[in-house]
Amino acid sequence: MPRSLDKSLAGLKVVPTGPQKPEGKLQSPKGLGHDKKSTSITYAHQSALQKLPIPDLQDTCRKYLDAVRPLHTPREHEETVAAVKEFLKTDGPELQERLKRYAATKASYIEQFWYDSYLHYDNPVVLNLNPFFLLEDDPTPARNNQVTRAASLVVSSCAFVRALRKEELFPDKVRGTPLCMYQYPRIVSTARIPTANGCVMQSDHTSKHIVVICRSQFYWFDVLDEDSDVILTEKDVAHNLQAIVEDAQNTPILEAAKSAMGVLTTENRRVWASLREVLTRDGPNSNNSECLRIIDTALFILCLDSFSPTAGSEMSMNMLCGTNVVEKGVQIGTCTNRWYDKLQIIVCENGSAGINFEHTGVDGHTVLRMASDVYTDTILRFARTINGNAPSLWASISPDPSKRDPASFGNVNTVPHRLEWTMLPELSTALRFAETRLADLIQQNEFQVLEFAGYGKNFITSTGFSPDAFVQMAFQAAYYGLYGRVESTYEPAMTKMFLHGRTEAIRTVSDASVEFVRKFCEDVPATTKIVALRKACERHVAITKECAKGLGQDRHLYALFCIWQRQLDEETTSSAKSDIGSPSGRESFDAYSSNDDIVGSPSGRSTYSDEGSIAGSSGYKQVPLTHMPAIFQDAAWDKLNNTILSTSNCGNPSLRLFGFGPTCADGFGLGYIIKDDSISICCSSKHRQTKRFMDTLQNYFIEIRHLLRQTQRRQASPPTTRAREADSRLKGGYSLPIAGGVKPRSGRVVSSVVTSMSGASDSSNGDSDGEGGMVGGYGYFDAGKSVGHLLSSGKHQEKIELEKKNPRRAIGKAIRLAEY
Repeated sequence: MPRSLDKSLAGLKVVPTGPQKPEGKLQSPKGLGHDKKSTSITYAHQSALQKLPIPDLQDTCRKYLDAVRPLHTPREHEETVAAVKEFLKTDGPELQERLKRYAATKASYIEQFWYDSYLHYDNPVVLNLNPFFLLEDDPTPARNNQVTRAASLVVSSCAFVRALRKEELFPDKVRGTPLCMYQYPRIVSTARIPTANGCVMQSDHTSKHIVVICRSQFYWFDVLDEDSDVILTEKDVAHNLQAIVEDAQNTPILEAAKSAMGVLTTENRRVWASLREVLTRDGPNSNNSECLRIIDTALFILCLDSFSPTAGSEMSMNMLCGTNVVEKGVQIGTCTNRWYDKLQIIVCENGSAGINFEHTGVDGHTVLRMASDVYTDTILRFARTINGNAPSLWASISPDPSKRDPASFGNVNTVPHRLEWTMLPELSTALRFAETRLADLIQQNEFQVLEFAGYGKNFITSTGFSPDAFVQMAFQAAYYGLYGRVESTYEPAMTKMFLHGRTEAIRTVSDASVEFVRKFCEDVPATTKIVALRKACERHVAITKECAKGLGQDRHLYALFCIWQRQLDEETTSSAKSDIGSPSGRESFDAYSSNDDIVGSPSGRSTYSDEGSIAGSSGYKQVPLTHMPAIFQDAAWDKLNNTILSTSNCGNPSLRLFGFGPTCADGFGLGYIIKDDSISICCSSKHRQTKRFMDTLQNYFIEIRHLLRQTQRRQASPPTTRAREADSRLKGGYSLPIAGGVKPRSGRVVSSVVTSMSGASDSSNGDSDGEGGMVGGYGYFDAGKSVGHLLSSGKHQEKIELEKKNPRRAIGKAIRLAEY
C-alpha cells in the first residue's frame, strides 16, 4: 500500500466506467455544460454551432487532384485522374451516401474515425504523437528557479481547472466567431489507457490531486477541494515541492532507475497493455492498482527535472522526449522522469518550463489556450502583490486558503505522499528493456532550433503577405534548395468553428508553390521571384480558407475510406460482427471502477464519457483490402499521406518554442511560432541534415528580405511617431526654424536612425544580406544577384569598356619568371 494511501483513498472520488449505453439519441456528458445552462459562460455558444459539413464528392475529388498534381510526373497524374474518374463512376457515390447516413446521428462525421486513428496506434506515443510547448521564462525574477516556478505554474493551472469546471472559462473566438469548447475538459484529469484491443481515454472530472515525478519517483497531494477551489497557496505548494525534491535526492540512483515506472508509457502500446495487466493482476485493491489509479486520475503530471538546458535544441529535446544520459550502465537522463499518457508540466532546475501533452482528445490550439491562461495568470498574480486592484483573468477566484475555516476543506490530503510500487520480476525486466528501447528511439532523432530575430509578423504583413503562407513557402524553398524537388507537406487548419471540430489538412504544395521555388532558384529578376511568391502565398491562403470551412479533401476522403472498411467488416465472419458495440478493452480500468454513468459517444460506436472514457471502435478491424476503391489503390493516395514535411503553426507570446517529432522516417517535423518581430522554428528529423536544413531556411529568410527591399523601396516603415516625418524634412541641413531665424543643429546624426526613417535597405550597394546566398558556399541562388551587384558598381562599367577594346583577357594568376 502506498504510504498514507489507505487513509486517503476513501476521500478520493474516482468516477468509474461501466458498460456502454445503447446507441441512439446523442446524450451529453454530465458536467460539460452541454445542457447549455443559462449560467454557463464556457458553453454559452455551444448550441449555436453548426455540424461539420460533408463536402460535395465532385469538389473533393477535384481538390484531391489539385493536391497531388505537383507531386506527380505527367504519366503518374494520368493514372490518378483515371482512378478518380473510376471512383466517381463506381464506389464513390455509394460511399458518399453511406457516410451521410452514418453522420445523420453524429455530432461530427469524422470524429470517431479520428479517435480510431489515434487509439489504434500501436507505436510509442513519445516522439510519434505527443507534441510539446516551451514556455517563455517567468518575467518575475524570484520565480526563475525550479521550485518557485513550478509552484507558480501549479497554482495558475489549478485556477484554470476551477474556471473550466465552474464553466466560467470564457469561450474561444476567432474574429468574433465562437469556437467549440468540447475538447477542454479532456485537457486535465484525463489519461490514455492501453488495452489489448486498443487504447481508451479515461477521464475523472472530480479529481483534485496532482502527481509529481522527481528523479523518476512518484508523489501526490491534493490541490483542490470538492468544489474545485484551490486549497493551497503558492508558498504551500513550494514547500511541498521542496520536500519532494529533498526526498527524491535521498533515493540512490540505481534504486530510482529500478522503479522508474514512467518509462513503461514509452513502450509499444500492446506491450504496455500487457504490462498493465501484470501490474493489476492482484486485484483492484492491490498496491500497484492503487498507484496506477492515483496517476491515471490526477489533474496532471508535474515533472521536476534534474537538468538545466540552455540551448534551444536542448530545451526542445528535453520537453519532447527527455535526455538520454547513461553513466555506469544506469540511465540518469530525464527521459525516465515522465508519464506520457497524460498532460505533463515539465520544469527544469533552472526554471525553464514546458508542456508535453497526449494528443488524442485535444488539439494544439486547445492546450495553447491553457498554456496562455496559465502564463498570464502567473503575471497577474504577481501584479496583485504590487497593486491589489490589479485585474484577474477569471470570472471568480477561489477563497484565500489562508483565511478559510479548516473544516471547510473537507477530506483533503495536502501533505505529499510517495508512491511505492510492488516490484515483480516481470516488471524489473520490462523496465530495463523499455529504457534501452527508449534510449534507442531518442538517439534516432535529432532536433534543431531557429529563433530568427531578423523580422516577424510585422514586416511580413507590411509587405502584403500572409505570415503563415510566407513561412510555408520558406519551408518549400529551403527543401527544394537542398534536394531539388518538392514533397508532400501537411499543415493543420483548425475547424473548431463547427461542433466537435478538430482539424483539416492543408496541402501546401501547389502548382503555384512549385512555380515559385523554381523561379527562386533561377537567374531571373527579383520582381519575377516576388511575383511568383505572391501568387504562391495567395493560393495557400485560398486553400487555408477552404479547409477552415471544413471543405478540404483529406478528412472527407479518409472518412469514405473508413466507411468502406466498415462495410467490409460487416461482410466478414459473424465473430467479427459480435464484437461491434462492445466496450473495447475496459477490463484493466474496470478493475477499480464500478459506476455505470456512461453516455454514448458523440460519434456513436466508441465508448466515451467525459467522466468515463473514449475508446476506439471495437468493431474497427484491419481486414484484407479486397475490392478496394480505385482512388485508394492508386499510388497517389499513399504518396499524399506519406508526409515528408509535417508542419504546424501554433503559438503566441507566452511560448518560446513548439514542436513534435517527424511523422515518417525520411521526414521533418516543423513546429513554428510567428511573433511580431521574430520567427521561432523547432525542427526534428531522424538525422536528415536537420541543421543544414535550418541553416538553409535562415539564409532564405535573409535573401527574401533582400529581394523584397529591392522590389519595394517605398514599403511602409514600422509604426513610428509623425515627429520623425517632420524631422526627416529637415535632415538635409539639420536645421530648426526658430523665432527670428534658423538655428543650426549640432552633433552627428546617428546613421541607423536616419536609415530606418528613410526606409532604405541595410545593404547600401544592393548586395545580399547574407554571405554565400541561401545554400551557403555553393552560390546556388547567387547568379542573378551577383550580376546585379556588379552592374551597380561603377568599376564594372569601366571593365566593360576595357573589354570592348581588348576582348582577349588575361585569365588566371600571373606568376613570376623566377618562380618559373
